[in-house]
Amino acid sequence: MSNTENWQSRPEGGGRFALWLIRNIALYGGRRLGRLCLYPITVYFYLRRAPERQASRHYLQRVFGRPGTPWQVMKHLHCFAATIMDRVFLLAHGERPFRIEVVGLEQLEQRVALGRGVLLFGSHQGSFEALRAIGGRRPELPLRVVLDKQKTPAMTELLEALAPEIGGCVIDAAQDGTSIALAMAEACQQGAVVAMLADRGRGHEVLRRVPFLGSTAPFPVSPWLLAHTLQVPVVLCFGIYLGGNRYRLTFEPFADQVEIPRQNRGPALDTLMARYAQRVEHYIHVAPYNWFNFYDFWQDARDDVGPAAVVGEHIGV
Repeated sequence: MSNTENWQSRPEGGGRFALWLIRNIALYGGRRLGRLCLYPITVYFYLRRAPERQASRHYLQRVFGRPGTPWQVMKHLHCFAATIMDRVFLLAHGERPFRIEVVGLEQLEQRVALGRGVLLFGSHQGSFEALRAIGGRRPELPLRVVLDKQKTPAMTELLEALAPEIGGCVIDAAQDGTSIALAMAEACQQGAVVAMLADRGRGHEVLRRVPFLGSTAPFPVSPWLLAHTLQVPVVLCFGIYLGGNRYRLTFEPFADQVEIPRQNRGPALDTLMARYAQRVEHYIHVAPYNWFNFYDFWQDARDDVGPAAVVGEHIGV
């Protein structure tokens, strides 16, 4: 994968047969057997997926100050594989097989109680699927998830087969921007929690560079423009995998209302996105192997941390 190649161009890891095999081993053989299978799977992907291996090594260098060793890269890949497998168990059995510590749920509930809806921004760290644990604890909290179903069709098919009801909770990010915004607005009007990942832009999206792990990296603008348009509270969510069967799901209030003045749009976006990037970076240092952006996230960023710049064509709201 070249430095400028977008993450969307990378093929889905495995195929339908491999994913269904993992699913059957996990469900019928049990989680212990499923976890044993993760070791050969990790070695296989380490050997076969050179771009992801290289991206992991460069990312770990930013975190630890030295290039990632083969052992560290495999640990990184294994952590990712473990969270993918746990998605099967979370959907099939709920949180029963897990120990999920939830921090800050009452602050999320306070904002949901306003009845305006809430935007829940996460990142590609740990397991965003752990968010479904609040469904069992607070079934009265309606949850909608913005997800690109076209990027990983085999995984999407598998998960919907396990829990058919999740299809109705998904807002497909493969739609055009207007359709996504309208679906999110409708969900918020119904008082729902609308969750999305805000750290990875698609090929056609407008990005801005903000400081992140030692240099500037491009983050998508659209989540923040949507938050400004919808005028609902924004809460951050991080589902960190702690090893074994343990997760910590943390909710952090970010803004009761996002304001992006038209005449001062650039600096306002820079401030919002830099704050978000700082929180993502914080949890990277808490759990370094939980970061799952296996591509050149920085896209040849400069070594110095300068003011944010626009990447792509400017858009309006």
